Amino acid sequence: MSPGPVDDVLALERELQTMSTRRDPARVDMLLAADFHEIGASGRTWDRGEIIASLAEETGSGPIQVHDLAGRVVADGVVLATWISVRGERRALRSSLWRLDEDGRWRLVHHQGTLLRDGDGV
Repeated sequence: MSPGPVDDVLALERELQTMSTRRDPARVDMLLAADFHEIGASGRTWDRGEIIASLAEETGSGPIQVHDLAGRVVADGVVLATWISVRGERRALRSSLWRLDEDGRWRLVHHQGTLLRDGDGV
């Protein structure tokens, strides 16, 4: 039995947090929808081209830890993933909206991060 849509999306979300994928512009290009938009934990907004370029040059402060990853179908062909990221001392609550595109691939349409204060979340 093949995984369901939530399992498929959560696997892609985990993949997108790995440095090997983030530094691979061709792979990130495959994962992001043409109309991708992000509101970063810093408050900055990003479009598809900006985030692909930024991730390719990312040095980061160590690996991104993914905690409490969960997902749910919110509409036919649309999955919402939520999780907490930990990278160094920075923690953020994250949400990602994934859409099943016409070619049968899941693509990230929208992502938002919200910084967590001490005592919030993980």
